Amino acid sequence: MKSCEVNFDGLVGPTHNYGGLSYGNVASQSNSQQSSNPKEAALQGLAKMKALMEMGFVQGVLAPQERPNVAALRSLGFAGTDAQVIQQAAKQAMPLLVASCSASSMWVANAATVSPSADTADGRVHFTAANLNCKYHRSIEHPTTSRVLGAMFADQKHFAHHAALPAVAQFGDEGAANHTRFCRDYGEAGVEFFVFGRSAFDTRYPAPQKYPARQTLEASQAVARLHGLRDDGVVYAQQNPAVIDAGVFHNDVIAVGNGEVLFYHEDAFLNTDQMLGELQGKLGKLGGNFQSICVPRAQVGVEDAVRSYLFNSQLLSRADGSMLLVVPEECRANERVWQYLQGLTSSGGLIREVKVFDLKQSMQNGGGPACLRLRVALNETELAAVNPGVIMTAPLYDTLTQWVDKHYRDSLRETDLADPQLLLECRTALDELTQILKLGSVYPFQIN
Repeated sequence: MKSCEVNFDGLVGPTHNYGGLSYGNVASQSNSQQSSNPKEAALQGLAKMKALMEMGFVQGVLAPQERPNVAALRSLGFAGTDAQVIQQAAKQAMPLLVASCSASSMWVANAATVSPSADTADGRVHFTAANLNCKYHRSIEHPTTSRVLGAMFADQKHFAHHAALPAVAQFGDEGAANHTRFCRDYGEAGVEFFVFGRSAFDTRYPAPQKYPARQTLEASQAVARLHGLRDDGVVYAQQNPAVIDAGVFHNDVIAVGNGEVLFYHEDAFLNTDQMLGELQGKLGKLGGNFQSICVPRAQVGVEDAVRSYLFNSQLLSRADGSMLLVVPEECRANERVWQYLQGLTSSGGLIREVKVFDLKQSMQNGGGPACLRLRVALNETELAAVNPGVIMTAPLYDTLTQWVDKHYRDSLRETDLADPQLLLECRTALDELTQILKLGSVYPFQIN
């Protein structure tokens, strides 16, 4: 049965702003308090989706969250009408209002961890929503994330959904940003690669000193158990603590994998040789030929990798067997990174082409092409069972661009978040969006 990898991109929400909320994410903090452009952000993301669709890749859309999150503010003691809650928060605790307005759900690489049916014990595609426990503004996402994913992948014959792990530091889970999968073919059993920053209970693993390690080994192991993965189909690897302290808050900022290929920086991991050997051995037993491309620090330093988001790229397999690397414009603007990429594609190796996209609005908040998409490997039957309203087509692209033009502001500053009208604008837009994507009632304002 034919299978493919579908990229479900996050649609940027109407409250896209630069709140500087993500400690450890250099771009997020360095652009804090600047004026954002939600309309431009959403259109840039949609343009990437359309381009990949036109290249022949199956492309989907994942809806944003309701923001401001009034229910979260109420749980912290603010009361009255929705407008009064927002005004109280703005007056008494502006950082909490900013957090409740975050549009960070646009980076759906953090939405969940997904295991294809070929890997799981019950033969279904498994989803575990990420608790994102390290950051408050992201920890409030998973209830809506679970409802949206449930509306997209509703057929219980093919799809299984798990609630987020316990919301404690020991089980910090950041979703697919620290997970990838290697396989000979998307429909065949593969090896799932979980990358963690620290262990909650085992002191033998070193931890970073400056920035927090968001993903724990224990969370990765729990997800593997929930999904019914075989021990011989899983590899765990630790991020290098030094690169976390250099701003590599997720593995997808320093490495990206697809098919049989891992593209990574020389300093990305601890015990790299052992990890590569384990991947090669386990994939080899499944008939695969694991291959790795190491970017030497002498050619691209960690600082340049973080600044350009070279590894927060999409590594896509084309029909002819070659690979395409989708990178942000910042890679072309960085002389050392662009020189490396030119040499990479001209060498006749695995990666034959680089496509550049302008994602400045997302990049300034700390998320590139890989952050914006959640990968789901599906066979033909499973793809047919996906809610068709979320699969990108030319008419859907046109409808969504018109929807963005109608509902989104072209400028947003922190002071604008205190405007109760913004909540009404967001709810009006999302109510219409759920009809466009055929999601049903997934937002709190639609349910309560």
